[in-house]
Amino acid sequence: MKAIEIEELSKDYPTGFLHLRRARALDGLSLTVERGEIFGFLGGNGAGKTTTIKILMRLMTPTSGRARILGRDVADDAVRARVGYLPEAPYFYDYLTARELVEYGAELFGYASTARRDRAADLLQRVHLDEAAWDRQLRKFSKGMLQRVGLAQALVNDPELVVLDEPMSGLDPIGRRQVRDLIGALRASGTTVFFSSHIIADIEVLCDRVAILNRGRLSHLGRLEDLRERDDAAGHLEITVVGASVIELEDALRKVDGAIVSASPAGARIDVPSEQYVDAALAAARTCGARLVSVQPVRQSLEDLFVQGRRALHAD
Repeated sequence: MKAIEIEELSKDYPTGFLHLRRARALDGLSLTVERGEIFGFLGGNGAGKTTTIKILMRLMTPTSGRARILGRDVADDAVRARVGYLPEAPYFYDYLTARELVEYGAELFGYASTARRDRAADLLQRVHLDEAAWDRQLRKFSKGMLQRVGLAQALVNDPELVVLDEPMSGLDPIGRRQVRDLIGALRASGTTVFFSSHIIADIEVLCDRVAILNRGRLSHLGRLEDLRERDDAAGHLEITVVGASVIELEDALRKVDGAIVSASPAGARIDVPSEQYVDAALAAARTCGARLVSVQPVRQSLEDLFVQGRRALHAD
């Protein structure tokens, strides 16, 4: 049984004068999330990430297609008890304290009085909220502090699946590291985590698989290493040399097809499209006194894949 199954999901919004036109936020999205994995959902502003999550949480209905959570249709209320959710911009009853909010969530899930006090204390510690703030009203919290409380309430029912929309939002670098560690601990306990983010580094560090969404359509899906290997198949190589300036190298390499010269912390970098151009590039570089440091394949980052997907879709 999959944690999440999305099949041909589309969502249109009414727009324009009298709402007579339609804007498509999701366009035939299909993907699955395995049990026990951390799945990253990446995309720019307006890509459709939050729309997808709201459909999964039944805060919005799709125009077409369907989605299932833990083997049940998202419309099945029974599945809610097995899911934890943190929205992108959580809003809580701001007259409550952090402790009261988490205890309230525990009460909704049937915890007894003593158990819910213990549960709230445990979760507020896990999200690294300063104990001095536990009994402070939420209206006095910063964005980062509210984010921590939101994470605590999302975990109050010990969920099988946790859905997080921009969980690092508002957090400083230390807070982001702590939340990354918390998400990693959830995977170690067998919990499935589905989270969206604009912060590519967090997804690269945490995720088993990723989906990259652009303009409501899926541009990449798979394990990070598989995606990189697929996109590195063209065989681009990076040659690092020292002993010659970028200007000298550009002049020497004018006749080597596809060679691109740029500055590098180690000296200068020459990018060539495949291995067959390496010897010619090195011979040309040596004519201006350059010495070889290294030759290695170019590995694309998740950011490169993201940018490529955006360019491909805009070209359509």
